[in-house]
Amino acid sequence: MMKKSIDLNCDLGEWKTKEGIKLDKAIMPLISSCNIACGGHIGDEYSMKKTIELAHSHGVAIGAHPAYPDKKNFGRVVLEMDSEELEESIRNQLVTFWQLVKESGASLHHIKPHGALYNRAAKDLHTAKAVLKAIKSLLPEKKIYLPAGSVSAKLAKDLGLNVVYEVFADRVYEDDLSLRSRSYPDALLRNKEDVISQLRHFIESEQVYTHSGNLKSIKAETICLHSDTPGAIELAKIINSFLINHGVTISAP
Repeated sequence: MMKKSIDLNCDLGEWKTKEGIKLDKAIMPLISSCNIACGGHIGDEYSMKKTIELAHSHGVAIGAHPAYPDKKNFGRVVLEMDSEELEESIRNQLVTFWQLVKESGASLHHIKPHGALYNRAAKDLHTAKAVLKAIKSLLPEKKIYLPAGSVSAKLAKDLGLNVVYEVFADRVYEDDLSLRSRSYPDALLRNKEDVISQLRHFIESEQVYTHSGNLKSIKAETICLHSDTPGAIELAKIINSFLINHGVTISAP
């Protein structure tokens, strides 16, 4: 049975020059929530402020997107940090971002870890504890976007945090429902037919075909499209149109 509504989110604010916001401007009207880089993997106060203002003007729910403090590798490599150091880094990113949100007259809707941090926390309890401890100490009432069945989602539920289960429109899944590593050339779905096929399974049956061809159940409450996926603007348009044409309301949870 087709879902009646779904959140469509995108990782934004991932630019270094003022020209970079053009991508965000093209995608923002097509989504219902966004995850804005907090300076860990990329971004600074200028990019955060401008992307927050852009999201606020479009009525798009604003999310913080903290990462490993590793701009060199765009937050896509696991950093071996002790728990206290990682927790402090996440807290510092969130404090800066939250202050900018308040100064912009907007509100913070959710938090979503980025890249390697997201994936490591999904499987590693120590990483999940550090991330969630930072979030709970500052923003315990905010929603957290995490993958269903993950260590991080289970721990967040145990801590009384408000979890929204996330799936990815443009990523390939393994049998354990983890994302296929970007070190493989087939980690991304690169054509619109594959993306729409995966999207259809998410919203019709909450299932996904894995890399090995198995059909697995997966909880889908918000769907992510990466802005740095080749052809992201066109994919965002296609996904938006597909959902609307099938009577699915695009709405933040």
